Amino acid sequence: MLLKSVVRAGAVAVAFALLPGMAQAETLREALERAYVNNPNIMSALLSVKSAAEDIALRKAGKLPQISATARVGGAYTVTSGTFTPSYNYTLGLNYQQNLFDNFRTEAQIEQARAMSELSKYALRNAEQNVLLSVASAYMNVVRDTQLVALRQENVEFFQAQVDSSDSRLRLGEGTQIEVSQSRARLAAASAGYRAAIASLQTSQASYQRWVGHKPQNLQASYNFNGALPKSIDDATDSAEARHPAILTARAAIRAAMAGSDAAKAAFGPTLNLIGSLCGIGCFGSNPDQGGMTGSVSLQLSVPIYSGGSMGASVRKANIEQIKSEVDALATRDQVMESVISAWSSLQNATAQIESAQSAVDSGQLVVKGTIQERDVGQRTTLDVLNAQAELTSAREGLITASSARVVASFALLAAAGKLSATDLNLNVEVHSADGYTATVEDVWQELRSIDE
Repeated sequence: MLLKSVVRAGAVAVAFALLPGMAQAETLREALERAYVNNPNIMSALLSVKSAAEDIALRKAGKLPQISATARVGGAYTVTSGTFTPSYNYTLGLNYQQNLFDNFRTEAQIEQARAMSELSKYALRNAEQNVLLSVASAYMNVVRDTQLVALRQENVEFFQAQVDSSDSRLRLGEGTQIEVSQSRARLAAASAGYRAAIASLQTSQASYQRWVGHKPQNLQASYNFNGALPKSIDDATDSAEARHPAILTARAAIRAAMAGSDAAKAAFGPTLNLIGSLCGIGCFGSNPDQGGMTGSVSLQLSVPIYSGGSMGASVRKANIEQIKSEVDALATRDQVMESVISAWSSLQNATAQIESAQSAVDSGQLVVKGTIQERDVGQRTTLDVLNAQAELTSAREGLITASSARVVASFALLAAAGKLSATDLNLNVEVHSADGYTATVEDVWQELRSIDE
């Protein structure tokens, strides 16, 4: 009886834990929308895109004038024959320097920065895919575990009824102590499974809160993909080849490595700078109060002759990095294609498992009902009833697990095909993008005004 009380107490606790969610249902689409707006992983990736955009402005500055104002104030004194003579001087002017030619090194660095900015944009898309897939998995895990808790609670109640029936039959002389012990053993196992389901549900709820930002509320298992799923495995692989952010990131990395190699080679060429200065106040040191201005303009040509081998090492390293980026792109493509095939197979397997489990549940329900009736007329034993119920429970758990796995596999297939995004899912959110910010910071005169975004 103590075990029965503990199980009932656990059921009451779970029921009260789920009560806050009964007030308002939350669909999977709503969970995806909330996570897309609030998840810190996506916000961090968006900030990385903006940070990478600033590198473009930094590199473009290498071709633009560098103008600075200079001011200097100084003093001196002399002591001659006991006479103290102070003097002072001050100057105010402007300095100007601009790179006119550097063998196209700056242009290569600008191209590299743009490629890295593009890479970070695809990294943002990849982060969005990972978050949305994690949300879908966490959502369906809560749905699955909630159903398993209810199923195993029902299973405990069934075995408790069998224990009571066995006790009654023993008192009437129609049963045996062995049947009572068998029923109690199955009840103990069912109770342990029920408590394990509760623990698993609590873990899934914590994962859901991590990805969505709040506790789950009366979740629903259904989701309408509206034709977004690929129709065939060839359709999925073609989509992944063209759209998967990991593949696009690898291509951007190749472009950045090529630009880096060009920049390293350009270091061997000449550099031509325009240098100018203008003094407006205090330009004549012997007489600082004398009015007038001075200025100078010069061209400075620099040709590298020897750098201790650093430039050659830079070129070799850049070439190696370019080759490595191409090899990494091949590896990335293989990984994506593997994930597409795996996701497609998982979806097909989950569908088949659902059909098989549904058939097993339908048959198992009839078997349990018939076995109980045969036991009551003496043609079956209590052990037969217990075994039939265990098989039915296993089939029902398989159906619950397969149903959840099919939804998760569908989202995994979308992710593998590069189609798991707020746009493809038609989520009611403002799509995160840093394109406007990137265009703004590339403005050459941005230091003369503020950035709105």
